[in-house]
Amino acid sequence: MKQLSAYAAVLLATSLPAQELYFPPLVGNAWELADTAELGWCMDQVPALYDFLQESNTKAFIVLKDGRIALEQYFGTFTQDSSWYWASAGKSLTAFMVGMAQQQGVLNIELPSNVYLGPGWSSCTPEQEAAITVRDHLSMTTGLDDTNGEFDCTDPECLTYLTEPGSRWSYYNAPYTLLDGVLEGATGQNLNTYIFSNLTSSTGINGLFVQLGYNNVFFSKARSMARFGLLAQNRGTWNGTPILQDEDYFTAMTTPSQSLNPAYGYLWWLNGQQNYLLPGVQIQLPGPLMPDAPSDIYAAMGKNGQIINVSPGTGLVVVRMGNLPDGLFVPNVYNNEIWQHLNAVICTPTAVEGTKNDDAITLYPNPVKDHVTINLTDGTRAADLRIVDALGRTILQHTLSGTAAELDLRALPAGSYSCVLTTAEGRLVKGFVKE
Repeated sequence: MKQLSAYAAVLLATSLPAQELYFPPLVGNAWELADTAELGWCMDQVPALYDFLQESNTKAFIVLKDGRIALEQYFGTFTQDSSWYWASAGKSLTAFMVGMAQQQGVLNIELPSNVYLGPGWSSCTPEQEAAITVRDHLSMTTGLDDTNGEFDCTDPECLTYLTEPGSRWSYYNAPYTLLDGVLEGATGQNLNTYIFSNLTSSTGINGLFVQLGYNNVFFSKARSMARFGLLAQNRGTWNGTPILQDEDYFTAMTTPSQSLNPAYGYLWWLNGQQNYLLPGVQIQLPGPLMPDAPSDIYAAMGKNGQIINVSPGTGLVVVRMGNLPDGLFVPNVYNNEIWQHLNAVICTPTAVEGTKNDDAITLYPNPVKDHVTINLTDGTRAADLRIVDALGRTILQHTLSGTAAELDLRALPAGSYSCVLTTAEGRLVKGFVKE
């Protein structure tokens, strides 16, 4: 029987931290690669992931680990130099720009949006219109009527009063699109000029807003999408250079912006909440948006599966561009399916719920105070053993050469953990609580 001392447990826990974030050069295609062997990923599971992505009309897929490229794949005729639209994933980019404009002192999200759009941008009375703030546009709580069938129309006659701002959450595209006018009114620059002068030169994020009907849609290469995810992962700082340094705004942007839909910040979708609303429905759905994904994810998601997942706790940024056939505005179910496949590649599940064969492990006592004993009941005699926290981070790693191990867990903070054993026959998972 193997036994780990408290000292060894601390040593292992501190020897496996996330690496310091890497940032690629501002110009060119150079980008460091992650060592997936060092990460311990199961690369034999990558073909199944890529098959799933190809079957679902994916064009580009990138996974960053601590800023380095762990996976990058393009499908069909799409290449690293091809551009694609972000759809509503671009909303999160807009929210970021609003924060930059407020930081620069030219915009205040607490003010009525007509300060920047001018009066009469809607068909509301002057009093009703003056009650709608920029924050309401960011949080999808303007109270404008989204039931008239004019989802994108930003003409004043399409924008009518339904209820008091802040009292109803509704995923309504037109009030979001008006933030483009808010930015232009506040900064005196059009969107593309503002992005180039404030993001491209300092982060290498290259792209272009193109007006399609009423909508301004952002187009870029997949790596620019990944750059934005990396910038968001580092809370608005690029390689030591603050881009959005307003911590209060960034926190508000990536945490629940209101109680009506806790899974929504300022134009970012939030995983790990107890319930959520989706476009077109006013019914609370139970559980997190993506139960198989890290709970700390804030995600930019758009129609046809445009996705940027940011998980600071695991050091992962996941980007997907493509053309799903269902046309959903918010592809949270598809996003969760990506994570189901990605978890198999990572080998350690990022959101552990247990597995069908977890009865092959006995773990006691549970809850754990000081020591835990782990037995394999199926005769397995060799396994890679990991203790994983609630965010999917490996806290402790050990090679099990027999059928049992006793671990000293006194150094672990109280919380929920999972014991993950990877054997020749597959992966076994058993959850436990540390008191």
